[in-house]
Amino acid sequence: MSLRGHRNLSITLFAAAAVSLTLVTVRGQTAPAPTDSLNLRYANGIAAIAEDKVITVDDIRREVGPLIPEIQKEAHNEKEFNEKLESLQESVIQNLIDRVLIVKEFYKDEKRHVPASYVDNMIAESIISQFDGDRSKYLAYLRSRGISQKDYRREQEENMIYDYMRQQQAKSASTVSPVKIEAFYAENKDHFYQEDSVHLRLIQIARTADDTDDTLKTKAAEVIVQLAAGADFGDLARQYSSDSRKGKGGDWGWQRRPDLRKEFSDVIFSLEKGQRSAPVIMPEGAFILFVEDRKHAGTLPLDEARPDIERALVQQSSRQATERWLEKLRRNAYVKHF
Repeated sequence: MSLRGHRNLSITLFAAAAVSLTLVTVRGQTAPAPTDSLNLRYANGIAAIAEDKVITVDDIRREVGPLIPEIQKEAHNEKEFNEKLESLQESVIQNLIDRVLIVKEFYKDEKRHVPASYVDNMIAESIISQFDGDRSKYLAYLRSRGISQKDYRREQEENMIYDYMRQQQAKSASTVSPVKIEAFYAENKDHFYQEDSVHLRLIQIARTADDTDDTLKTKAAEVIVQLAAGADFGDLARQYSSDSRKGKGGDWGWQRRPDLRKEFSDVIFSLEKGQRSAPVIMPEGAFILFVEDRKHAGTLPLDEARPDIERALVQQSSRQATERWLEKLRRNAYVKHF
């Protein structure tokens, strides 16, 4: 088996630089940088060994580095930052170990191989996307890591293998029986309750300094006449409306009753699909409301809930199948943590 013909391989690139900060800011406070904690934890610079692959502190830094800003945003204090960072480091180490085991599993079948042209294309794309198409930047990056072009090529090949093998595992759990879907629906009906909601379009005729309620009603009446004659609501919204969605034909999407001002909700929820309101006169202007579609409060029917249920069950099944597969690989491999 080869990877030829597999068109949707995702491109996974190592981060271009390691974390170099000595301190990081956590909501106005400072906390030790990940470089410090890793150096203290792994004094020999080695985090783990998987088969014949040594996973180093530098390997972890490259993966963790780009994710530090997100942790900084989420952490409220130094303690929480350190806890999140340690959890992330553990996850990265396990992922790096799993990557080694997955690549080994791929090559157990001697018929499997990655076409050289695939790797060539991936490297060419990485030079464009990661190094602005500048080959000198690419070579400088390799020098900064102390690796050769051959080493980088092997990394990219292994990235492709890792993505491909995980995708294959996910596909193996991509079918869910109708019985499971129906059982999930029956056991979780409360989750499928929906509030009253409308797909709302509106036309706002803005009030000018000289406008009275009566002049606004007159202006709105001119639009109503065109609607009654069969003009498209979206076209008239683009022509006459002054609201922020006029370019989208006055389309405000799905709105629940609590999402709207009472002056609007009382009117709009008295209408059915395809109906429009009389002008609603407000301090801002006159509003003509239109119900593009309508959902009444109640439990979503199974046929409407089915796609979401199936998607959730497939994702759950895929995660479970992948974890079982990885556990099997881990049991049959040599792995040493430091």
